[in-house]
Amino acid sequence: MRAHCSEPEWQTRVDLAACYRLVELYGMSDMLANHISARVPGQPDAFLINAYGMLYEEITASSLIKVDYDGKILNTPDFGSLAYSVNQAGYVIHSAVHAARPDVDCVIHVHTWASMAVSSLECGLLPITQTAMRFLKIGYHDYRGVVLSIDEQKSLVRDLGSAEALILRNHGALVVGRTIGEAFNWTHRLELACRAQLAAMACNAKFVAVSQSVLEETWSNYQPRTRRAYGVMEWPALLRKLDRIDPSYRD
Repeated sequence: MRAHCSEPEWQTRVDLAACYRLVELYGMSDMLANHISARVPGQPDAFLINAYGMLYEEITASSLIKVDYDGKILNTPDFGSLAYSVNQAGYVIHSAVHAARPDVDCVIHVHTWASMAVSSLECGLLPITQTAMRFLKIGYHDYRGVVLSIDEQKSLVRDLGSAEALILRNHGALVVGRTIGEAFNWTHRLELACRAQLAAMACNAKFVAVSQSVLEETWSNYQPRTRRAYGVMEWPALLRKLDRIDPSYRD
């Protein structure tokens, strides 16, 4: 596929393939389910997404499919008799977010055990740890069945708003980032926050209260205007980790 795309697109493909591998490596994948997308540089109405039928650990730069906001496949490798294409739910969710949030270059949707558990709790994600406090203003989207209809796009982007993450009630989580590295960082942190909350709740003991002013200040300290962007330091280190394990994501 490298001969069929620009150098910036190829680099995005490499980073996106790496993100799939990392989501698998950190225990946040769900076999063939879920999707991660990235906006195509120079093509604001197109994004890259996984071929439905491949495990995250199999994703490579060349295996990603380019699709536009109308669902038209612009570029795809030849999968032979397998005839892999784009998952309908993946198209509905990711096209909606990319169209509504021009500031977002990467969208990650997961069904981790921890995010699914928290999504089923009426209380949602509680700001009981420093990691969870960065999601103080997280959004919530009520469950309306499998996301297969474009009719759900409007409420989905409304509930996400300008936030970095959205809890999909009774479903999982959706995370966005201005870069692929930033989106992975937010996803990893959200997963840790969910796991920590479930562990604390399992103790059946009273939580230590944190004042609202401290919660707000902590949340503010994690915003782009007050600190370096996520992924700037972490992403190169994560790529080095992948290269040591299996560099085939770059193919």
